[in-house]
Amino acid sequence: MNDIHCHILYGLDDGSVSIEESLEMAKLARSGGTKRIVVTPHSNVTGSYRNMWCPEFSDMIELLNSRLVEKDIDIALYPGQEIFCGDNFLNHLLEGKLITLNNTRYPLVEFDFYEHSASVYMKLKKLVSEGYVPVVAHPERYAFLREDETAAIKLRNMGCLLQINKGSIQGNFGRNAYNAARFLLDNSLVDFVASDAHSPYMRTPFLAEAFEFVAETYSFDYAALLFSENTLAVIENRDISYV
Repeated sequence: MNDIHCHILYGLDDGSVSIEESLEMAKLARSGGTKRIVVTPHSNVTGSYRNMWCPEFSDMIELLNSRLVEKDIDIALYPGQEIFCGDNFLNHLLEGKLITLNNTRYPLVEFDFYEHSASVYMKLKKLVSEGYVPVVAHPERYAFLREDETAAIKLRNMGCLLQINKGSIQGNFGRNAYNAARFLLDNSLVDFVASDAHSPYMRTPFLAEAFEFVAETYSFDYAALLFSENTLAVIENRDISYV
C-alpha cells in the first residue's frame, strides 16, 4: 500500500513533533503494509501553518529516509503538501512556493469544512484550468458534500479526484463523516483511501484494518485500487484507474 496523505514530517504542523515520532509513525505504517508515504504537512493556512516549500523541507525528508534505511524500516518518503485553498493558493503553487504530491500534476487540496460549494467549485476550476488534477482531501468531512448527494459527482466531472480518510470509515470523525464516506464508497466515487495520520498514537498511519474493511465489505480489487494502485499512479504521475 501507499499513503498519499500523512503528517509525518516533524515539527511543521499538528502532526509529528520530533524525528523520533516520525520514525515511529513510519515503523507502524510499514507494519500495516504501507511501503510509500507522501509527506503532506498543512500549508498555506492563514494565521497558523504557512509552510511555504523550501530546501529545508527536502533536507528533512532526505534525513528521514536515511534514518529509515539505518533502522531497516522498508518504507520510502516522498515530498508533498496538504494545500489549504485560501489566500493566493494558485499563485503560490504556480510559483513553486507550494508543491504537489511528489511534484506531479496532482495537488492535495483542502478547504474550510463549512466553505460554500460555489467557492470550492470556483477554486477547483482554477486548478483544473492550469492543468492540475486536484486530489480533494477528506471530502466526506465537508458540509456541502454531505448536504448534496450530487456534489461528489460534480467534483469528479470537473476533473477532481477524491481521497477519503481511513478514520472516517472507522467512525473516528463522527456519524456524519462515516455516512458520507460509506455513500462515496457505495457509489464508487472514491479514488484513494489515505491515513491523514498525525501521530503513532492517535490518527495513526496503520492502514491494514481499513484495507481489510474495504476488501471485505466491497471487494479485494476495490481495496487494492484505492490503497495501492491509484496511490502509486499518483506518486509516479500516471493516470489513475476508475471502478
